[in-house]
Amino acid sequence: MRAVVCTGYGPPDVLQLRDVAKPVPKDNEVLVRIRATTVSTADCELRKFDFAPWIWLPMRLAFGIIRPRQPVLGQELAGDVESVGKDVRSLRKGDRVFASTGVGLGAYAEYLCLRENPQTGAIVTMPATLSYEDAAAVPYGGGEALRFLRTGGVQSGHRVLVNGAGGSFGSYAVQLAKVLGAHVTAVDSASKLEMLRVIGADRVIDYAQEDFTDSPETYDVIFDVVRNTPSGRMVQSLTENGCLLMANPGFMQIVRAKWASRGSKKRVSFAGSGEASEDLAYLAGLVEEGKVRPVIDRRFPLEQMAEAHRYAETGQKLGNIVITVA
Repeated sequence: MRAVVCTGYGPPDVLQLRDVAKPVPKDNEVLVRIRATTVSTADCELRKFDFAPWIWLPMRLAFGIIRPRQPVLGQELAGDVESVGKDVRSLRKGDRVFASTGVGLGAYAEYLCLRENPQTGAIVTMPATLSYEDAAAVPYGGGEALRFLRTGGVQSGHRVLVNGAGGSFGSYAVQLAKVLGAHVTAVDSASKLEMLRVIGADRVIDYAQEDFTDSPETYDVIFDVVRNTPSGRMVQSLTENGCLLMANPGFMQIVRAKWASRGSKKRVSFAGSGEASEDLAYLAGLVEEGKVRPVIDRRFPLEQMAEAHRYAETGQKLGNIVITVA
């Protein structure tokens, strides 16, 4: 089968299309023929190994010293179940599924084996109304956004601000916060503001023109995706019982946020909570009902994976980048 292999840590050119052995499912696994996958910011960070110094060494030990121990990256996919192990009960050959791979990665390929009930990641049947390309863009970004908002305790009537709302995490966070009944302020660059209005943001802010932390307005939850605003200032923009959610913070950002929140009822969290399989099933229902939809910017064939990574690193993508596999 064809797969895009990460030959070492570095620029997009380390991603090479190669022929590798087709996997064989174990008794508790299904073999999925992948039709589409995505390129996320996390994929790019892992490819070039762009991590904060305080987690650099443990991450290197976990994922590989010289090159990724799992050379096929990719964290979400949509496709068809081609065969099932003898112990699999909930999925059958021919099922259309979408999945997140968790730390196992492996979605940049034509085939992948996944456990029926994975310890990390999730696999469920995909909504009948979705194409493979749209479905592939739901599990990772949608699942992570849902888990963070759950940690923040978002509920009806809350005022929620999403900083970096135009990407994968952010576009789902805006929509999910609206599903939960919140008033949503979305912050990003000018080119993304119209899209954010279309998907439901009540208010949009161009970060180049306005710093939301300069305003006296406060929020029950601030979800920071992009790390371009001082964390201490964001804590100051919370209500008395507010929560700052930090999707990918640096060590000093955590320290400053914790320091700014000392002696108050404000919370700071940098981890989501929930069960991936249940969350993906819940997201499937929301997508089926038309309450949440994936935002797709560009589509690339598998052969142009390096080019897709280059585009992802421009910071200009609206929502998701999809890779058509088969």
